[in-house]
Amino acid sequence: MKKTKDIKPEITVETTVKSSVEKIWKLWTTPADIIQWNNPSSDWHSLRVEIDLKDEGRFLFRMEAKDGSTGFDHCGKYDKIITNELIEYTVADGRKTIITFISNGNDTTVTETFEPETETPVEIQRDFCQAILNNFKKYAEN
Repeated sequence: MKKTKDIKPEITVETTVKSSVEKIWKLWTTPADIIQWNNPSSDWHSLRVEIDLKDEGRFLFRMEAKDGSTGFDHCGKYDKIITNELIEYTVADGRKTIITFISNGNDTTVTETFEPETETPVEIQRDFCQAILNNFKKYAEN
């Protein structure tokens, strides 16, 4: 009997920002900016962001609840970088993420597709990541 390859679930979140793709790319890839927007709500914050934005470069995002009740490191390596277009990476546990930046005049659509982890319900992961994207949009448009 032939085994079929397991199809991994994916989550996709998206936002369209009223700004050029060049500005969006800069805000998405600059640690000082990432610290400002990389949280799903005002009760979370990013404490540390380290990125080496190149193929095979490493990254680390440290996010914590402000009350100290929980926190996590989101870390791994970049697989493919195309400036103003694409970021593909693999997190430390092997899950893949693809982020695309699509320019449409003075608007940019950011789409993030990722493999969810298995401990947290998919809906919670999707809502968490969509909230971060919504916060990014708010930051980029101000």
